[in-house]
Amino acid sequence: MVVSLGVEASGYMAAGQLVRVYVADDHPIYRDGLLRAFQRRREFRVIGESADGETALKEIKQLAPDVAVLDLRLPRVDGIQLLRSIRRDALATRVLLVSAFSDSDLIYQAMSSGAAAYLHKDADRDQICDAVAAVARGETRLPPLIQERLLAALQARADTGRESLTEREHQILALTADGLSAPAIGRQLHLSPATVKSHLQNLYEKLRVSDRAAAVAEAMRRGLLR
Repeated sequence: MVVSLGVEASGYMAAGQLVRVYVADDHPIYRDGLLRAFQRRREFRVIGESADGETALKEIKQLAPDVAVLDLRLPRVDGIQLLRSIRRDALATRVLLVSAFSDSDLIYQAMSSGAAAYLHKDADRDQICDAVAAVARGETRLPPLIQERLLAALQARADTGRESLTEREHQILALTADGLSAPAIGRQLHLSPATVKSHLQNLYEKLRVSDRAAAVAEAMRRGLLR
């Protein structure tokens, strides 16, 4: 069962008003399943779809959907980057992220970047539709397991007094220190260059630096390079 963490907020969707939905997922079968689920519900109107984050960002700016349902691992521009762009540009669209991953750090990044909901791709179509309706009303939706992972991430940061690095970030940091480019790191770790760049940006924020050389230097100072 999905637990609602919010209450209905004024200024969001009024009762009886159609929720304009945009869907971005690079898996056509999963994306088609979402589209058909939304089309079966009278309260939704699907206004667009895409298979990559770059197209999604462009069309979200043009179409201004009420809710965007985004895969976390989109090609070209991933879900976290999309969230940050939506927040940076002060767009009204609220975002529900769906992902095959439930890593606590990813959940923390998603929610701190402005996601209104985070669901695992195991969620059934009714759960996703109900979450979209709730998000359109101004609520936040997180299943119990996702809540637990988010709490664990918050506690880890409180315990260390600063943001800790994930295992993936440690890997990317070490390869960066070895002089590898983002595409080279992606090939070694089987990640897209956009995903590597997203992890690098997270590293910069955590280490409070602005470039690769400074990140390596700061990591060495803190003893983070293994």
